[in-house]
Amino acid sequence: MTSEPQTRAASADPRTLRRSDFPEMQRVSTRWSDNDMYGHLNNAVYYELFDSVLNAWLIRETGIDETVSEAMGVVAESSCRFYSELAYPQPIDVGVRVERVGTKSVTFAFGLFAEGSDDIAAHGLWAQVYVDRTGRHTVALPDVVREVVERNSAAQP
Repeated sequence: MTSEPQTRAASADPRTLRRSDFPEMQRVSTRWSDNDMYGHLNNAVYYELFDSVLNAWLIRETGIDETVSEAMGVVAESSCRFYSELAYPQPIDVGVRVERVGTKSVTFAFGLFAEGSDDIAAHGLWAQVYVDRTGRHTVALPDVVREVVERNSAAQP
């Protein structure tokens, strides 16, 4: 999936994004084991945060049980840009926004912020494609997912 985000805010330099640009914000605690030998969060931890916060939000908003639903969202593409270090024991606020809604996929953006800071420390993009659980063939977004992501889309006025 190579589609570029469709909104002005989404195509702007991600370093200019602030907390208020992310309608969903969750605070997460960091763990001792999240730090690497350089004394900051290991890059893989950022993707764990994206995954955990996004799925908590989707489950809460849609009521879907991802472990048994007929369709499931799988990551087709992801990226992360790092702007400043984050480290244990620093609490982190993870923002989520919907960048693009397609027929079978959704692109989400993430902003990671140090507690008390409005400067984005990292920006992630995550393209999630929906597939049927048994055959793994692409399917249309489930209606309840489409309703939630369209309601929370950055393209909405």
